[in-house]
Amino acid sequence: MSTIERRLAELGIMLPQPTEPKFAYIPVNQTGNLIYTSGFDCRIDGKLMHEGKIGGELTIEQGQAAARQVVINLLAAMQGYLGSLDRVIKIVKILGFVNSAPGFGDQPYVMNGASELLISVFGENGRHARSAIGVSDLPFHTPVEIELIAEIRD
Repeated sequence: MSTIERRLAELGIMLPQPTEPKFAYIPVNQTGNLIYTSGFDCRIDGKLMHEGKIGGELTIEQGQAAARQVVINLLAAMQGYLGSLDRVIKIVKILGFVNSAPGFGDQPYVMNGASELLISVFGENGRHARSAIGVSDLPFHTPVEIELIAEIRD
């Protein structure tokens, strides 16, 4: 068992099997020693765990849980691509889109659900730059969509 797999087990996280995209894109793209992910959502077994707008139908806490689930899905895709998450040297940046009700401005609090999990999994190497952007809607009305950039080793 790899170091990161042990850490995930300690956190009680079982990564799902990565799924094939339904549209014309790839989940993970590499250039040099960086990987870029596509935007992921908060699906569990193919179904969104929440739908709707944070600050409207959903609370900040539900948004944080959704952001955490997005990271779990990102890690599954990264592991599928890399073979082992131990190849990750550092999480460089995450870009988070938060499906926000009119007037909602607490996107950074929502995105902490993602950031805190990455730090829990990778330690100091999980600390990253971040953008948290409020949007009027997201595909399939997911509450959160996140992209990630990571530095990897061969």
